[in-house]
Parts: sequence; C-alpha cells; structure tokens
Amino acid sequence: MRTQVVDVLGRNNPSRRRINDRDFYPGRQRLGFSFQADDTAWEERWGYFYTMQREMTSEVEAPLLDDFDVQLDSVDYKGRPSVRSKSGCWKSSTFIIGVGVAERFAYYGISSNLLSYLTGSLGQPTATAASLLNSFYGIASLLPIVGAFVADSFSGRYRMIISASVFYILGLIFLSTSASLNSFMNSPEVVQIVFFFFSLYLVALSQGGFAPCTQAFGADQFDENNEKESKAKSSFFNWMYCCSVGGILVPLLVLTYIQENLGWVLWFGIPAVVMFLTLIVFLVGTPVYRFPVKNDDAKNPVMRIFRVFVQAARNWRAETTLHQENTQFKFLEKALIGRDGNVLCSIQDVKDAKSILRLIPIWCTAMGYSIVYAQPSTLFTKQATTLDRHLFTSTYEIPAIKSTVFKLQ
Repeated sequence: MRTQVVDVLGRNNPSRRRINDRDFYPGRQRLGFSFQADDTAWEERWGYFYTMQREMTSEVEAPLLDDFDVQLDSVDYKGRPSVRSKSGCWKSSTFIIGVGVAERFAYYGISSNLLSYLTGSLGQPTATAASLLNSFYGIASLLPIVGAFVADSFSGRYRMIISASVFYILGLIFLSTSASLNSFMNSPEVVQIVFFFFSLYLVALSQGGFAPCTQAFGADQFDENNEKESKAKSSFFNWMYCCSVGGILVPLLVLTYIQENLGWVLWFGIPAVVMFLTLIVFLVGTPVYRFPVKNDDAKNPVMRIFRVFVQAARNWRAETTLHQENTQFKFLEKALIGRDGNVLCSIQDVKDAKSILRLIPIWCTAMGYSIVYAQPSTLFTKQATTLDRHLFTSTYEIPAIKSTVFKLQ
C-alpha cells in the first residue's frame, strides 16, 4: 500500500516528514499526517483532526479574561474594552488626585496674595484692587459651568484637562513674565497692567476647564455596577477633597516666604513649574485610564434643560391636561405639548428642569456666605498688614497672607 503525505489543507506535501497513523492521537498538534490511499476511513480521520485543530487554535487565540474582568461601558486609550484588573479604580484615580492637588496648589498659590501685588507692584488703590479681585474670583467661580458644558458636549473630559493644563501653564508663565517686567520699572504702564490681567484671566479660564473635569473624570474610573468599586468611589471624593485642602494649605505656608524673600517672579514661576509637572504626570497615567463610552442617543444635559424652558415659553397659552406626581412648577409641563406631532421634551427632561428650579433658593442663600468668604483674600489680608505680627521674638514676623489660613474648611 502506498503512503501519501498531506498538509492541514489536504494537499500533497512530499517534502513534509511522513507520520504514521499511530503517531496521530488527540492532544498532539500535527501539521500533517499520513494515510493509505486505499483506506476508506481517511476522511473520517481527517475530519476529526481538523475539528481538533480548530478547537486548539481557538483556545490559543482566545484571551484569558473572565467576563467579569471586562467593562463594556468604557474603553482604554486604544479604544478597546477596559480590563478591570489593569485599568480604572485606584490605579488611575491616584494620578487624578495628584493632578487635582497640584492644580489647587497653583491656583491658590497665585491668587492668595494678589491684593499685595496689586497695591504694591501695580500701584492700585486698596478699594480698586479689592474690587478687581472680587470680580476675578466671581468669574473664576462661574467658569467651571462653561468648562463642564464644553467638555460634555464637544471635547470630552480627558482632552479638556490636557488643553486646560496647557493654557494654565501659559497663563502662569505670562504672570511670571509680567512680574519680571514690573521689577525693572518704577511705575507700571497701562500695557503692563492689561497684560497682567490678561494672564490672570487666562488662568481663570483654564481652571474653569480643569476643575470640573478632574473630579468627573476621576468618578469615571469607578464602575457603579460593581459593588466594590461603587464603595471605593465614595472614598475617592473624600480623599480628593482632603488632599485638595492640603494642596491649598501648602502654598499659604511655603510660598509666602518665597514671595517676601525672593520676589514675585518665583511666586508666579513655581506654580508654572508645578503645573508643567502635573501635565506630565497626567499623561503618564493614560494607559490605565478608563474612558466612558458616549451614547450617541444621549442628549446634552444643559441643552435638555434649556429646551424645556424654551418649549414651555412657546406653549404658554396652551392648556395642558397632563398630571404629574409633583404639581410644583406645573407650567413646565407645557413643554410636553408637541407641535405637528413632534414632542421635543420628555417627562424626565421636565423633572430635571424642575429640580434645577428647586436649587435656585439654595444658590441665593449661598450668595451671602460667598460675600463673607471673599473678604479674607482681599480686605482681610490688607488689614493684617497693619497689625503687629511678631511672634515670640522681634525678629520673626508672621506674613500677612497667613491670615487666610483660618478660612480653610
């Protein structure tokens, strides 16, 4: 009987070593085997061998991952489904906490003693300087709303943090340059003052994009559907706030001595270096970040709420017979009335709009506290300069800016 050698595709392959039938058994992977040409059972053997070959190949190529280890509602930086054991949770949130603390260090490092810089180096009256700073603090507090809207609608939180960090660094470099120019002149010119405030508001704009996205992106690293990560998410916000307060306290205790002994250039320059290192640290953690998958059908929350008020205003003359569980702000239910059979707002959109209106009294109440809270950074600091701040000995004097430490909470 003649022996013929075939490969795995069933083709003749004389160059391959002949393998006897006894060498073929389950568990050993062969590239070919021999059979006798007049053997009528070779097709059954070949079919069994092909089935075993396919199963062994699939076992080798299949990733050794448990379904529990893959998070389908988020991806990694390469667009692949996130692997729970290699990304997210504390692996990535540690980077985010670090950059959040560094940003607070930079922001409060330059903003805590601006009154002294305005009244000293720039020669502004105390009342004018306090008014300018209050405007700066107010705008800086409102800009995170704009930054959050842009991040949710267009750029995404990861890209927003990177772009805001770049502008943050530029603003701090400009502030350091402005302080360097003022050190060579007795009286600042109008152009220098304009350049200073341009740099200052560039920092405010940057922190408006950085601050809201940092905590939100940190929350994205935890899976709410996982019990363990859901509990860790609450701890993340606690650690984030605790470390942020530490980041605020350090410049008030350390940078004040640098400003008084080494000048304003280093006062603005050190936060610039810190933010540059912060950007590097944030980029280093990219491989372990989780990026939530954006649902194309999901509407922007700001536009959803805005659409409810617009539709309710358009239908203000119409009568509605809808009865919601909560009859408060019933006029917003007119947004559910469609035109030409087209309903633009859902019941959930109306409920969310009512929730926003319920928050307005809380915001108005907090305004009084904000007015008092703004004083330590302006007039409170100026008042401290008139006090006798010597402690224990006549050679050591507490810097006036340290009075703002008492406002930390």
